[in-house]
Amino acid sequence: MIENETDKDAPPKWLSPLLDYGPLLLFFVTNWWFGSKEDPARGPLISTAVFMVAIIAALIVSKWKLGKVSPMMWVSAVLVTGFGALTLWFRDPQFIQIKPTLIYLLFAAILFGGLLRGKALLQNLLAYAFDGVDDKGWIKLSRNWAIFFLAMAGLNEIIRQDRWFSFDTWLLLKVWGVTALFFLFNMTQIPMLMRHGLKLGEDDSEDQT
Repeated sequence: MIENETDKDAPPKWLSPLLDYGPLLLFFVTNWWFGSKEDPARGPLISTAVFMVAIIAALIVSKWKLGKVSPMMWVSAVLVTGFGALTLWFRDPQFIQIKPTLIYLLFAAILFGGLLRGKALLQNLLAYAFDGVDDKGWIKLSRNWAIFFLAMAGLNEIIRQDRWFSFDTWLLLKVWGVTALFFLFNMTQIPMLMRHGLKLGEDDSEDQT
């Protein structure tokens, strides 16, 4: 079988998730590597600088190899560089910890704003993934995600407090715990979406037989 030139030129499938999660992984590893009990700020400061460079590099590579930069990456890059600069200037890791709260609040505000205008903004982003969902289902999904983002903003404000968790614990929860919560919440939405017309791969294959 002759391979098309377009297939050769197509970026590898692992590139997109690497660009999305690579900078965060570097942030986590660098903080662990350079962490010091004698100087608690050293790890967060060095990892913040690495994070800023990595996410800017991810923007460039994304535009170069994928031909586009996702809105999520743009928002993350602006907040990471902005709060990262404040973190390095004031030598206070709390600035980088506030970033997730602002992102969650921004997403919640965007979704609620769309709902007030009778629009399910998630439909524009996820229509390809949730085939067959009716308008009412998209409204419910956007509402549920907006509420979830508000809850995540509150949760981040709790776990970033020094009296509850250290910076290392916050970072560990953010990398692994938050990812698990997003996955679990997404799974809880599937039954609702199925009641509103979601077509699963198995159903589609049965229809074609």
